[in-house]
Parts: sequence; structure tokens; C-alpha cells
Amino acid sequence: MTTNASDWHHLSAAPHRGMFLAGALQGMLTLLWWVFDLTGRYGIAGAAPAWSIAPIWAHAFLMIYGFFSFFILGFLFTTFPNWMNGEKIQPRHYIASSVLMATGIALFYLGLVAGKLIAAAGVATLLAGFSIAVYALLCVLFKAENQDRRHAIAASVALVSGWMGIAAYLLWLITDNAALLDFSRSAGIWFFLLPIVMTVSHRMIPFFSSRVLENYVLVRPYWILWLMLACSVGHGKLLLWEAAFPYLWMFDLPLAASAIYLSFTWGLLRSFRVHLLAVLHIAFAWLGVSMLLYGAQSLVFFASGGESLILGLAPLHALAIGYFASMVLSMASRVTLGHSGHPLVLDKLSWLLFIGFQAAALFRILPDLLPAAASLAPGAYLLAGISWLICFTLWAARYAPLYWRARADGKPG
Repeated sequence: MTTNASDWHHLSAAPHRGMFLAGALQGMLTLLWWVFDLTGRYGIAGAAPAWSIAPIWAHAFLMIYGFFSFFILGFLFTTFPNWMNGEKIQPRHYIASSVLMATGIALFYLGLVAGKLIAAAGVATLLAGFSIAVYALLCVLFKAENQDRRHAIAASVALVSGWMGIAAYLLWLITDNAALLDFSRSAGIWFFLLPIVMTVSHRMIPFFSSRVLENYVLVRPYWILWLMLACSVGHGKLLLWEAAFPYLWMFDLPLAASAIYLSFTWGLLRSFRVHLLAVLHIAFAWLGVSMLLYGAQSLVFFASGGESLILGLAPLHALAIGYFASMVLSMASRVTLGHSGHPLVLDKLSWLLFIGFQAAALFRILPDLLPAAASLAPGAYLLAGISWLICFTLWAARYAPLYWRARADGKPG
């Protein structure tokens, strides 16, 4: 691919373009690295590489803060001002944020090979870019007067939590204090990702549904959003208490019930009439499934006196791949099409790639759900990674060029 001044002009013409492009590249790179590590670890090809950071914690950071963050910030750069009729994000902010975060991720990869100090420099650089993004979004929030700011406030609190999670990871790299790593992991999922993706879902899914489904009754109760957010934070706080696992179901099951109620109230079954809408509803349905799995595992652990985790990491990957990653793919497709001047229609290839993405989630969780398939776990885990890599690479090949090209309708942005 060659670039010229026109390409760079288009890439910086809208707030989401740079972030989404970096996120698309990172979505491929992080799974390419993970598949490479798995093949060595399971003796499929070569030997397990020696990384400066334990692979599981590098993988967690690259996914939580180095993949999802790009798409979340790119999405909020575009929609956050619209939620409150506020000021647009300034180019100096979204360009600096994108460049710093992308540079930070590149340094982190280098540090996995060259040493923990370089990885720490990468995390610090990513944190600087993330800080600029949070500052720009908070400026929009604080300047918006006489507007409904409930979704924006919830998203802002989650963003600050994400900032704290990245900072904790950086301090862990420097001090090797395990408590900082535990906080970074819990904050990343339960204080940052889940609250912000639930908030965006609550705001956007019924709105988009009302635009395309006939006789649609828009139901968006705020009390249920506050309940789900409280359950997410409660789960995360309990995880920071070593003896808390038997009690997680007290937060997980109400969250599961709320998500399942909203799935059907928002029109999960009706959404299949329009594929661009169906992908959002399918992604959200994973939230109810994942929290049911979390609740069931905790409840069995409680009833058995803490003898075993019957579902392993299946609940986590149902949440991370099924809900987070599927929602990112769905929202990014919609924003990319709408803000590049193309019709809001999901083509057949994108629909098939989304279905393939669901297969990746199933490949990852089924060995943990089915004891009879436990012996197939290494191959299934690798197959899940390869499925993600293939589907996401094809998705990026389809959508990434739109980030450095002019809008198809000739409009600015």
C-alpha cells in the first residue's frame, strides 16, 4: 500500500478514521501474535518463544487496552458530541491520541522481545495518548449544558477507570507488584469495557432499531442500565477480594436477567430482517449468555464449597469474544459505512464474516463447557484464534481502505 498527502488528509478528516485503522491493524496483529504463541506452546510448530512478559498477561493487555480501546475511542470521538449536541473533538486531540496510542502498541510488541523496559515505555506512550482522548471527551461533557448527559457520564466514568487500569499495568511492569496486575485486569473488564459497551448498547441499539423496524416501540429504561452497571462494578470489586468467587452470582445473575430481558424487548428476533441491525442484537445477546455462565459457575462453586470451576474460562471468552468483539465489529461496520458515504447495508461478505466470528467464540468456549471435549482444548483454542484472525483480516481488508479514502458521496469528513 502506498500513501500520499491526499491519503493522510482523508485519514485525519474525521475523528474515527485514525483510531479505527489502528484498531483494525491491532486486531490482526494481536491474534497473529497469540496464534504464533499457541503453536509453540502446544508443540504444533516450533518451541514456545521466550517473552519478556508472561503471554497470558501480554495477551490480556493487548486485547483489553490495545485492541478494544482504539475502537471505543474512535466511536466516542464520533458519537459523544452528538449525544449532547456538544462541541466536536478537535483534530489536534484525535490525531495526537491516535498516533501516540499506535506508537505505544508498536513499542509494547518490541518490548515483548527486547525487554520489559521497552514494553513499559510502550504502555506509558499508550497511556499518554489515552489521556489526551479522555481529556478531549471530558471537555465535551463539561461544556454541554442543559443536555441529557446520563449516557455520557456513565461512559466517562468507565473511561477514567480504563485510564487507571492502564496506569496500574504500567506500575506492575515497573514494580512487579501482583496487586497492580490484578487491579488492571479487573478494572479493564468490569470497570472499563463492560460498563462502556453496555452504555453504548443501551443508547444505540434501541435507537437504531427504531429507525428500521416498523411499529417499533423504543424501550430504554435507565434504571436497568444503572442496575447492570452496578452489577458490573460489584463483580469487579469482589474479584479483588480473594475469597469472593462463591458470591459473584449475586451480581452476575441479575445482570444476566437484565440483559436477556433487554434482548427480547429490543427485538432480537425481529432484527434478523436487517443484517446491519441483526449483528448488533446478536452481539448483545452474548451478554446475557456470558453472565448466565458466570452466575452458574459461581453458584455451583458456592454450593459445592469451592471445589472446582466447572466452566473454566468459558464465561470470560463468551463475554470478551461473543459480546465485546462482536459488538466492536458491528458498531465499527456501521460507523465506517455511514461516515464514508456508503449505504447503511451490510453486504453478504461482512455478514458471513460476522457469522464466522461467532464460530470463533464457540470454538473457544465449547471445550470448557463440555467435559468430553476437554482433550480437544488445545486444538479448539488454536482454531478459535485462527478463525478470529481470518475473519478479522478479511473484515479489515474490506473496511480499512475506507479510512484513508474520500467519502463516496463527496461530502467532507
